[in-house]
Amino acid sequence: MKQTLVHEVPGLRRVTSGLRFPEGPVALDDGSVLVVEIEGKALTRVLPNGSKDVVAQLSGGPNGAAIGPDGRCYICNNGGFSFHKRGDKTLPGIAPDDYSGGWIEAVDLKTGKSEVLYRNCGDIQLRGPNDLVFDQHGGFWFTDTGKVMARQRDRGAVFYARTDGSFIKQVVFPLDGPNGVGLSPDDSTLYVAESWSGRVWSYQIAGPGEIKKAVGPVPWERGHLLLGIGGYSVLDSLAIDSAGNVCVADIPYGGITVISPEGAIVEQYAMPDIFVTNICFGGKDLRTAYITLSSSGELMAMDWPRPGLALHWLNRRG
Repeated sequence: MKQTLVHEVPGLRRVTSGLRFPEGPVALDDGSVLVVEIEGKALTRVLPNGSKDVVAQLSGGPNGAAIGPDGRCYICNNGGFSFHKRGDKTLPGIAPDDYSGGWIEAVDLKTGKSEVLYRNCGDIQLRGPNDLVFDQHGGFWFTDTGKVMARQRDRGAVFYARTDGSFIKQVVFPLDGPNGVGLSPDDSTLYVAESWSGRVWSYQIAGPGEIKKAVGPVPWERGHLLLGIGGYSVLDSLAIDSAGNVCVADIPYGGITVISPEGAIVEQYAMPDIFVTNICFGGKDLRTAYITLSSSGELMAMDWPRPGLALHWLNRRG
């Protein structure tokens, strides 16, 4: 049976509202937070006082975001969703009528100019890039969840790419809706949240874009199952804290589930929205967790019991 979310949420507060299905938060050192608005097709900066500035108006469906070594904001664009209202909530649906594929793009934060880097990996079309994380070498791992159509759904994959558009490689395939992705504090382990199965996988990294193939009971297994969350959980994005815990958004229970590197549930925090999608760390000593409540269009903040893990190329890690 699904474990009930019972932990108190320390210092939960609303940073801003009125966002159009926000995801991909990136906490900057000046106190502002970048978010993508998938329905609004924008990269938006949220200031500490809650005001919002559109950095770039984009197309498709901007999804995950991360700052690269050149200071640009790299974005996984899923190609767009159809959206519908249920009461006062906004919910994503299947691919829109104008869907033509997904892509990876980079946005100059000063000018708002966007450059598309990848639409394909060889003869493999990117279908729904979702989330990304940079490593110490300046390359990035990203998930492609695939796309849900009216009567079918893609199988997903994990890719590795360079920022100059010169190299992209499929590393893990297939996965059932890979979504959140993160690196352990020592960069030796890649974590991937699988949406539809409610599982978190770990992969031992052998080098940039290389994983060690695990030996499993079936030939397509390439990683280690960190945890399969019981009940009905659709996992979304994740972040790693300084203790190496995987902090993953857990839909529809409306919270953040914290998983230890050994695969045990450490904490769970309920949120006032069933569509909790992303978490990142910022603020003084990275002790503030910023969390997107997508269906209600809010960015929240809470006090985290441990410092978050500083990201390469963003704050104090690399």
